[in-house]
This record gives sequence, structure tokens and C-alpha cells, in this order.
Amino acid sequence: MKRINIAIDGYSGCGKSTLAKNLASDLGYVFIDTGAMFRGITHYCLIRGVDVSNQTAISKIIEDGPDLIFETESNNLLLNGEDIEKEIRNNKQIASSVSQVASVPSVREYLKQLQLKYIVDKGVVMEGRDIGTVIMPDAELKIFITATLDERVSRRLKQLKGQGEEVSEGYVRTNLIERDRADASRDAAPLRKAKDAIAIDTTTFSKKEQLEVVKALLRPITDTEAFLPFIQ
Repeated sequence: MKRINIAIDGYSGCGKSTLAKNLASDLGYVFIDTGAMFRGITHYCLIRGVDVSNQTAISKIIEDGPDLIFETESNNLLLNGEDIEKEIRNNKQIASSVSQVASVPSVREYLKQLQLKYIVDKGVVMEGRDIGTVIMPDAELKIFITATLDERVSRRLKQLKGQGEEVSEGYVRTNLIERDRADASRDAAPLRKAKDAIAIDTTTFSKKEQLEVVKALLRPITDTEAFLPFIQ
């Protein structure tokens, strides 16, 4: 079977990472979590005492060249040789600051160059917010994931509680709304659906159903007809 590159974009809490990870595992592809990279840079800024509202200060620290590596076998992120996976997944300060850091053009350019290294060879599933529009505009399959805000809040609450985090529904809802606003309104690579991307509303889908819908899109187009009611 011909190997291709697959771009998956969407808002926070829509299930991009889970879908991308499951799809890559099923296909034997490499999974790249670009959101982890932005959280890694945010973590780097915070431990260096950088004001995340100061774009000039962030740009200056990026010039120092933090060494980020996304381990494709473990799906863990390394910063200057140290595994920071736990830190970036369970830190409220990172969660509330990452949008500001991600809006800095020098950060996006730094990570773009890093991300491009992973797509030299085919067989990559990369998820994020500008994959189909900026990082892999030539990806053979582009997916844009959506879900209702209520469903996204529910999923994120379940995820955080599963990680031992005690957060309120109001906190999660406010965080998602603010993240949506920041992602869609930033000047540098705002979140947009690529013109040739297929939008899939996953609100009522189980993880298995999401995977099957996307796998159907990898087959000849005639095989996807049964799935067309789910595709916008």
C-alpha cells in the first residue's frame, strides 16, 4: 500500500491527538504531536522565568536554541535531553500560557523547521492547528476535526480527572473558549480549515468510530459512500 502523509487539525479538546495516535498505530505510521512541542517551548519559557506576555523576551530565548526532540517510538518530548512529558501534560500554568507562546512568530517558525524534519519520508500522521495549512499543505489527506463545546468540555474533564487533576467544569469551559479565540485570531498561522480538508464532527462518535471513518477515507472513494452522512 502506498504510504502517504496525513494532516489532522482542529480545536482543543476535539480528540485530535487520540485519533492521530490511534490512526498512526493502526497504519504503522509515525505519530507527531505538535501540541506537545508548543507546550514544551512554553515549559522552557516558564522555567527560564520569561514573561509569556512579552513576545520580544520569548523570541530572544528561542534564539538560545532549546533542544526539543519528539521521540516517535515513545511519543514523549525531550527538552535538552530531559523527558518532560509529565510536566507538560499536568501543569495548569502551561495550559493557560501555551496560547500566548504559540502566537509568537519566532516560536512557530522554530517549531515549523523542527516539524518539517519529520515529514521528509512518507508515513506520518501529524496533528495540530496549522498542519494542513502551513506544515503539510501537500498532505495527501487532510482532516479537520470538530465537536460541540459541551462535548469537548466533557472529554477534557474526563482526561484531566484521569490524570488526577481536580478542575471545575467552568474552568475547563473558560479555558477552551479562550484557547479557541486565541488560536483563531493570532496573526501567525491562525487555526483554519484547509480548503481541501474534510471536516468530521466527532461529537457523537466513539474513538473506534472516529478511526473507522478516517480509515474509510484512505480507501478508494467508492468505499467511503457509506460514511458520507458523517462528513461535512
